[in-house]
Amino acid sequence: MLGEIIEIFGNKIVVEKNSSVKNDIVNLYVKITDNDKMYVGEIVGLSKNKIEINLIGEIVNNKFIYGVNKKPAFTSTVELLKQNFINLLFGLNDYNPRTSHYLGTSALYDNVPIFANTNSLFSNHLVVLGNTGSGKSCGMARILQNLFYKKEISPQNATFFIIDAYGEYHNAFSKIDAINKDLYFKSYTTDTKSVENILNVPLWLLSLDDICLLLGVNNKNQIPIVEKALKIVNIFSRDEKDVIMYKNSIIAKSLLDIFINGKTPAQIRDQIFSVLTRYNTKELNLDTKIYVPGYTRPLKQCLMIDETGKIREMELVINFLQQYVLDEMSLTLPDGSYIYTLKDLLYAFDFALIDEGLLNSDKVYNLAHELRVRLSSIIDSEYNKFFEISEHYTKETFFKKLIFDNNKKAQVINLNLNNLDDRFAKVIAKIYSKFLFDYVKYEVNRGEIPIHIVLEEAHRYVQNDTDIDILGYNIFERIAKEGRKYAILLNLISQRPSELSQTVLSQCSNFIVFKITHPNDIEYIKPMIPFVDDEMIEKIKNLKIGSCLTFGAAFNIPTITNVDMATPAPSSSSCDISNKWFI
Repeated sequence: MLGEIIEIFGNKIVVEKNSSVKNDIVNLYVKITDNDKMYVGEIVGLSKNKIEINLIGEIVNNKFIYGVNKKPAFTSTVELLKQNFINLLFGLNDYNPRTSHYLGTSALYDNVPIFANTNSLFSNHLVVLGNTGSGKSCGMARILQNLFYKKEISPQNATFFIIDAYGEYHNAFSKIDAINKDLYFKSYTTDTKSVENILNVPLWLLSLDDICLLLGVNNKNQIPIVEKALKIVNIFSRDEKDVIMYKNSIIAKSLLDIFINGKTPAQIRDQIFSVLTRYNTKELNLDTKIYVPGYTRPLKQCLMIDETGKIREMELVINFLQQYVLDEMSLTLPDGSYIYTLKDLLYAFDFALIDEGLLNSDKVYNLAHELRVRLSSIIDSEYNKFFEISEHYTKETFFKKLIFDNNKKAQVINLNLNNLDDRFAKVIAKIYSKFLFDYVKYEVNRGEIPIHIVLEEAHRYVQNDTDIDILGYNIFERIAKEGRKYAILLNLISQRPSELSQTVLSQCSNFIVFKITHPNDIEYIKPMIPFVDDEMIEKIKNLKIGSCLTFGAAFNIPTITNVDMATPAPSSSSCDISNKWFI
């Protein structure tokens, strides 16, 4: 017996401490027995004469139930949990290799293993938080290693895509086939000097939204311009005869728009010269012959201005151009059935710039030109190599390429983004995540292929950014809200939770929190994470390296857990300054 209950207030009880009680009992659990009811509490405070206890749950039918409705009576007995109840509290009596996932050992009870429910842990979104150097990357690596190193069963159908900001996880998983021959690790690099496994981005499989992300669209008025360029790419993929016909129509329409835009004859002539110098075909250029009864003139001569200041042959030129304008053009977005390149898209942007009267609006033209410049910068950079793919893939064949090597399935697919700048890394993370989401969303058998996206340094990608304002959604928020029913789950790892999307964080059901001390981060997570109270916050602020507070749907009870060292560890350790400095 710890003593008699002398106070009950809120969710706390205060016990008058027996003189025989030791002083090293803070954070230990107690059993409170009230006739036929049993409660579980945690010792959160201790003085010379009193013990303060938080009520955290009840034991009903030999099962621990989190939460308390009715408070115990003053006559209840209060005692420290014995081993049989500790086993019950941590779910040790229900161990099953399929449904129990080992995390580490209790920081409070010697040699007591901590397990999470496998289904609840991996069928919900998970977030791992902690200061830099607190052990979060190593902890996440070990959590996954515990899954792959099980001797009793082999998770051959698991599929984890690690979006690896710094290339840290290759070391942790590259040898899993040596542990279990049925498992396989596959890695893609963004090092353009590498000779194999370069990260590929099949441009023709990207949606309109993906292209908008790629080009950094920051104005809604730019979306129709991108859409027009994609539709023109679709046209230019057809037979050469059709391509020429559509090119001529686009050029002719743009020239006709110039004639009616209200500018002076000199301005009209100069603008038409400018367009036809850059955009022309064999049939439609400055030297194209215009035939009229009695003589033939090149088009450029028909644009000469007479002594009255007018384009004398304007009607003749207009009639000539109208014969090239198609009454109806079948414009559709690419469907992934053919390959097109960044240069093809740039060429399509050139024609989009002169289509739909863009030349008559400086504001819209500037928006379009801005996109063209960004596309050109990608083409001229090393990033162009990611899009240089000669083999055609459908969505299905590309997905299989990602996870298979010679019919051997990879359980861990590492996408190393270490060689990308922050903006482009964010774009690639979103494009790949959207591809995976769309793939599983349209699977005939929903949930047949569970996919986990592990985002290291998640605050770099999962942000409160402008995607919702521009595209109407953010892909990570969509996965957070809808992914669970399609079996695509987020595993977020971050040292700055205050920079994470509030929507995404609020949709996470499981939390593994290492030491956090920054007040902004503490205040940010408190209202969004369930079960967090002041006592838990104090624990989070004072955790040792490698220790974490685990709580959520997969855990019976919030628990301080010592996570075993990852073996092998990810390449995330701090620099050994003393060995580097001193000779």
